[in-house]
Amino acid sequence: MEEYNFFVGQEFPDVKAFRNAIKEAAIAQHFELRTIKSDLIRYFAKCASDGCPWRIRAVKLPNASTFTIRSIDGTHTCGRNANNGHHQASVDWIVSFIEERLRDNINYKPKDILHDIHKQYGITIPYKQAWRAKERGLAAIYGSSEEGYYLLPSYCEEIKKTNPGSVAEVFTAGEDNRFQRLFVCFHASIYGFVNGCLPIVGLGGIQLKSKYLSTLLSATSFDADGGLFPLAFGVVDVENDDSWTWFLSELHRVLEGNTECMPEFIFLSDGQKGITDAVRSKFPSSSHAFCMRYLTESIGKEFKNSRLVHLLWKAAYATTTIAFKEKMAEIEEVSPEAAKWLQHFDPSQWALVHFKGTRFGHLSSNIDEFTKWILDARELPIIQVMERIHSKLKTEFDDRRLKSSSWCSVLAPSAEKLMTEAISRASIYQVLRSDEVEFEVLSADRSDIVNIGNYTCSCRDWQLNGIPCSHAAAALISCRKDVYAFTHSFTVASYRNTYAEGIRYIPAKLEWSKTDKSSMDDNILVVRPPKLRRPPGRPEKRMCVDDLSREKHTVHCSRCNQTGHYKRTCKAEMINSIEQF
Repeated sequence: MEEYNFFVGQEFPDVKAFRNAIKEAAIAQHFELRTIKSDLIRYFAKCASDGCPWRIRAVKLPNASTFTIRSIDGTHTCGRNANNGHHQASVDWIVSFIEERLRDNINYKPKDILHDIHKQYGITIPYKQAWRAKERGLAAIYGSSEEGYYLLPSYCEEIKKTNPGSVAEVFTAGEDNRFQRLFVCFHASIYGFVNGCLPIVGLGGIQLKSKYLSTLLSATSFDADGGLFPLAFGVVDVENDDSWTWFLSELHRVLEGNTECMPEFIFLSDGQKGITDAVRSKFPSSSHAFCMRYLTESIGKEFKNSRLVHLLWKAAYATTTIAFKEKMAEIEEVSPEAAKWLQHFDPSQWALVHFKGTRFGHLSSNIDEFTKWILDARELPIIQVMERIHSKLKTEFDDRRLKSSSWCSVLAPSAEKLMTEAISRASIYQVLRSDEVEFEVLSADRSDIVNIGNYTCSCRDWQLNGIPCSHAAAALISCRKDVYAFTHSFTVASYRNTYAEGIRYIPAKLEWSKTDKSSMDDNILVVRPPKLRRPPGRPEKRMCVDDLSREKHTVHCSRCNQTGHYKRTCKAEMINSIEQF
């Protein structure tokens, strides 16, 4: 504590520096401070403990802002015990303590603030005080939540100004223009999706944790190398059926304006009713499937059995109905309750063998990967979340464009690897030609029929994944066809088209032409925050709406045939033992 020892004649740059120093000393040395006189030219305080003679007096030097200590009387005779808190440890003081830490780590938690203050100063502050200090500190560094909503119209204009062809719109509700929804889709994302991505769209939402309630909705896809490609995103005050219908309506409008004929897409989601109905309404010719990552995580949490998760993945990837039925039978053998639970999910919406169309090898969406981009920014104002996404998009587009410029193969690396393996295995097959397009391919343990005109193989790998399987490769090589000519979605050319258009730089908010409140007129949109504030405590877990109405599995005892408990907790066994005794 030597750095907090004062002496007569000690000088400080100004009165504020002296006040901060005396407050730090009081907290560090565990004594309460009572200020007797404090203004711009003098400061007089004493120890607040009864009977303690310690006093300090400081004054401002003439013709300067410097403050100097004139006298220090007595020494502390108090117990100096402030372990349960300290009056000088105000929210403002905590903000000054955590500000640099917050700049380095946005997710600096209140419990960590409590720990660090206790470790350094030996005092305990209330959790709520630490939480308020963090909220105030974030506002000091990144701006307030209210300012974030106020700047949204200006930010949308900057997006459209710097990235022509982009869509950025903010929607309000009520006469006082409360924030309701925001939709953003950059021109580079639209162009890349239409001209190079796989026709797969993942849908999902993540709760934002700023001062006001809101949810980030997003639509993502896959590039030719299987990488995450964010297509569009939006923020809504409430996630419900209406907000998903609105989001997909905006997405449909964007795609319709940039394609001559709307393609058929495959939408992947957690299967909540609002998304399913919105896809059916806005994209009637497209397919909708369950995200397998969501489905396997759900069955794992429901039945706490890793073998069930493994078998479900095997069933999903099965390429024949026989193999699918075998895995489903194994699931029922392991847990009849799990098999019954799975009946709520139509296999045509998650199993490859029952899905109508090509999945291009993707059974899960990459929404979780996208949400990782903004996980550490969820507590920031909405404008900061948008800027985080824009910054990440710009970096990824630039890096991937540069990376692909050195590729010399026909296919993107991940597809090139699969093709090389298929060609290698094809070398040991025997091929019998039936006609111009149909072949029988014989391997050591099976026979497969390949039709190069329809891009099909009886093993179903070709039509399910979009890349010629080893049987197809053998047939194509036997008739001297270029195997690579039968793969269109995974080419390096498609990958380069995906990132051909760059995400342009958006100036910092200080450079924006902020609207002057004194010059506002009726045509200027002033966005105010939603009325609902985020309640204190841990937010509720986001779940599929259908989970609420889905029947929960009931545990069953194999000893007494009753429900509600397992064999090892069966009370009937205990009663029988007592009676026998």
